[in-house]
Amino acid sequence: MEREEKALDVALDAMISRTQDLKNSIASFIIKLETEYETLQWPSVLNSFALLSGQLNTLMKVLRNEKTPPLRNRILLPLFLNPERDEELAKLTENRIQCFNHEVVPDYLRTKPDPEIEAAELQINTKASQMSMDAAQAGMFSSLNKIVNTIETLLKTTREDWESTSGQRSALAQTSSLADTNALIGALSTGKGLRPSLGSPKSQSPLPTAQSRGAKAFSMHPAGKMPSSIKTNIKSAGASHPYGR
Repeated sequence: MEREEKALDVALDAMISRTQDLKNSIASFIIKLETEYETLQWPSVLNSFALLSGQLNTLMKVLRNEKTPPLRNRILLPLFLNPERDEELAKLTENRIQCFNHEVVPDYLRTKPDPEIEAAELQINTKASQMSMDAAQAGMFSSLNKIVNTIETLLKTTREDWESTSGQRSALAQTSSLADTNALIGALSTGKGLRPSLGSPKSQSPLPTAQSRGAKAFSMHPAGKMPSSIKTNIKSAGASHPYGR
């Protein structure tokens, strides 16, 4: 009896140690995904998965070891239930469980799944046991052929669409020249192909406006004298006045 209890204690210590390592690795991986998602590389993710897989295999080896007593033959019973908050329990479980009451015990000390899940699992196992190997392989082949046919149809449809789009593009008349575009880009960015001007360009006088032409024509006559056309108009108006002096 003492030997079995000692073996059980050793197995529990080993399982607790492996489980703690696995928990730390999972926590580190989750933190990496939440904080380094912008710079995270795929090889780093693969390394994390490889570490988790190795730790799971180590834990399973401990459970399957011959020296490990069969845990399914052991019964775990709660000796004391407390509806109040237990600080030691909260510290031990990292604040996941604050009190060990009647609501927590059925979930954390459950040794069998829910009745609905157990019934569904039993149905699946019964169906699997009644199915022969040939029927199972035939169903797998049928499913695989269906998947392959679906992928083939999708690839053919995509190829036809791509060829149709390519044909329509090639049938359209080209409205641009790649050489001219490159020459224009080179001229705008680096001045390539532009000829430098020799000497300073001559300044061109602006075209005279109507106001400037009128001012020029007015300045051609001396001050105090009216233009000839205006004088002629004044004389003709005086001659035709009925009350001439």
